[in-house]
Amino acid sequence: MNILTNSTLRPYLVFAIMAALLIFVGTTQSWGVALTLINMCIISAIMALGVNIQWGYAGLFNVGIMGFCALGGAAAVLVSTQPVDEAWSAGGTGMGLAVLALVGGCSFVFILNKLWGKRPLRKSVTFLAALGVYFLARHFYDPASAAIEAVDPAKTGYLGGMGLPIVFSWLVGGLFAAGAAWLIGKVTLGLRTDYLAIATLGIAEIIVALLKNEDWLTRGAKNVTGLPRPGPFEIDLQQSGWFIDLVQSLNSSALTSLATDERAAALKTLVMDASGIFVKLCYAGLFLTVLVILFTLCQLALNSPWGRMVRAIRDNETASAAMGKDIKARHLQIFVIGSAGVGVAGAMMTTLDGQFTPGTYNPLRYTFLIWVMVIVGGSGNNLGSILGGFLVWFVWIEAEPLGTWLMSMVTSGMDPSSDLRTHLIGSAQYMRLMVMGAVLLLVMRFTPGGILPEKSGHN
Repeated sequence: MNILTNSTLRPYLVFAIMAALLIFVGTTQSWGVALTLINMCIISAIMALGVNIQWGYAGLFNVGIMGFCALGGAAAVLVSTQPVDEAWSAGGTGMGLAVLALVGGCSFVFILNKLWGKRPLRKSVTFLAALGVYFLARHFYDPASAAIEAVDPAKTGYLGGMGLPIVFSWLVGGLFAAGAAWLIGKVTLGLRTDYLAIATLGIAEIIVALLKNEDWLTRGAKNVTGLPRPGPFEIDLQQSGWFIDLVQSLNSSALTSLATDERAAALKTLVMDASGIFVKLCYAGLFLTVLVILFTLCQLALNSPWGRMVRAIRDNETASAAMGKDIKARHLQIFVIGSAGVGVAGAMMTTLDGQFTPGTYNPLRYTFLIWVMVIVGGSGNNLGSILGGFLVWFVWIEAEPLGTWLMSMVTSGMDPSSDLRTHLIGSAQYMRLMVMGAVLLLVMRFTPGGILPEKSGHN
């Protein structure tokens, strides 16, 4: 029996190959690089799971992944950073009044629109009321935001957060993304698939633009650095006696043959290297726990009556509606759940980076690449989405050093001062785009359903 066509053995084979590739990176480059890859692969797999819920389960074409990821990143800032007392004193009251005016005003406009009914000038009255709410909110917002951003703008210039452990932001990031998805879904899920894609892409750009420009909230383009960690810092480990003793015991055979001075220098280097690996292992343990929990929940949902219902809606909306299913409500539910998964991953990514940089969110990295993960791995298959997250991120990162090596080999016979050789080696970083396109084309040609396609005949 061919193992490549055996649906039972194929997952074991492809994940074994993936593990071998990561081990190869660890042995040829460094284990620090391999662990960094693994951590980002896990986060990418969680994002791919969220998109797979939307597309693989229900056929919703969401191109606004970047926006939900950015909301997760903002949650990490708002939860973990310490509150800036001076900023709260300067503009906290005014910002609270602005939010109250906006929420209360929107509620007033909604009620007014309902009560006005079919009387004349309904649209005009609603528009004027909304315009009044806008100017009332800006009356409080403008001076408050200016006062907050003026408080030591080089270091703060924003309200700060709640000072809680950053792990809580993973849940809050999911809630932020879910809330935004609910608002977006109420408006856009009645649209046709192509219009839904355009709408979600535009809204994602609006979310990122707001995070870039609202300095009072997350410092905007000034970025927030030095976020708290869920694990230890390398410098703390390097100064901890238990960790130094652990590294020394693990490398005792190599250290005993060295002279005293050489032994001390070698031990210091080993401790520094081991501290980075230990921290990355801590992250990997936390991230893997989240991935396992989400994968388990996704599998339970997929194989439940609810999962069979949403797949039936995906396959034939007309027949499902004829059987009394509320199509739009189920789509909204799926849209919110999938976006929440992306928000969790966005908060985890910011936690790993240790900083929030709104300017780095772009559709290529945070939308297109996630879609490639789902398609290559196999849409509709949760295990396939995880594989796609690992494989595509691995290829995306390793294509550049591989391209540099390949160009160096190809141009090895050229004059070192040759402009062509310099140009080819300098352009090696763009190999990742070519390699990614080639991977996508090959998968679409030979396994259109992805490496691990959705199983037919659901249990």
